[in-house]
Amino acid sequence: MTFTIPLPDETAYAAARTRLDGLVKPLGALGRLEDLAAWLSAAHGSVPPRELTDVRVVVFAGDHGVSGCSAYPREVTAAMVRVFLAGKSGVSVLAGLVGAQVRVLDIAVDDDLEGVPAEVLAHKIRRGSGSIDVEDALAPGEALRAFEAGRAIADEEIDAGADLLIPGDMGIGNTAVAAALVAARLGLPADEVVGTGTGIDEAGRQRKVAVVSAALARAGAVQEPFALLTALGSACAAATAGFLVQGAVRGVPVLLDGVFSGAAAVVAREIAPGAERWWLAGHRSTEPSQAFALKALGLEPILDFGLRLGEGSGAVQAVPTLRAARAILADMGLLADLGS
Repeated sequence: MTFTIPLPDETAYAAARTRLDGLVKPLGALGRLEDLAAWLSAAHGSVPPRELTDVRVVVFAGDHGVSGCSAYPREVTAAMVRVFLAGKSGVSVLAGLVGAQVRVLDIAVDDDLEGVPAEVLAHKIRRGSGSIDVEDALAPGEALRAFEAGRAIADEEIDAGADLLIPGDMGIGNTAVAAALVAARLGLPADEVVGTGTGIDEAGRQRKVAVVSAALARAGAVQEPFALLTALGSACAAATAGFLVQGAVRGVPVLLDGVFSGAAAVVAREIAPGAERWWLAGHRSTEPSQAFALKALGLEPILDFGLRLGEGSGAVQAVPTLRAARAILADMGLLADLGS
């Protein structure tokens, strides 16, 4: 499987840097905002970049067999799908403040979700994923099916006008899956990547470490991306990876959220090298595996608010910062014009 990933526009990047240096301010005085402004210029191929008017969050919902590691029962996943649809979730509220749209999709919820709109179920792969400490997460072929579903979902959003994509996640047990994927891909021990997830205590974290350690031992040295997603991932992780790759293929910036999208990104980069040029890290999660994932990807989080909700909620908080970065290129005056 090969992908054609466009290169960000280096000429636009250089032009943006030149203009930033000429604005009415000391050189580099706006710090990270200047880096983001130049990055967006390269992504859009223009100085200033286009306005980020159509921001879309897609929440990939699914249950995981290792949900016993969480402080909450797996039934919460299905209940939360209905909360998203009612517009009452954390990301729904926060996205509303920045004018972003939120779409939730059942990829692998262990429930029939009777009565929800058909479009929520249109990309469902299975009911729940296997418990990775004792069995593969997915059946043969399901990782590829989920990956292709994620690509199709990205195409749907981009074709509808999206100029910034944000992958969200909802699924009890997903931080354990993320930790396992990152540990396997980067060769790390479970104890270094496992965090407290939904708020478990240290005894609970140690039980989670044992689960992830068992999963890593069972999977062995598997590294091929789809084999890794099959053994240690989930349908949601595979769909998120496809979503990230297709955003890059289409040349549309993707703003990663927290630990789950970070883990999917580490695998997605192996599937489509170079796709990471189109990704930004919206925020720093409190989960340790995200820090390892972002370091491997060469990404620096825009915000650090100590968030661990998931859903895309951290990434949407970075949207105003990206808009501010664009604004300095679009609206600030030039030193050369002073006194004229």
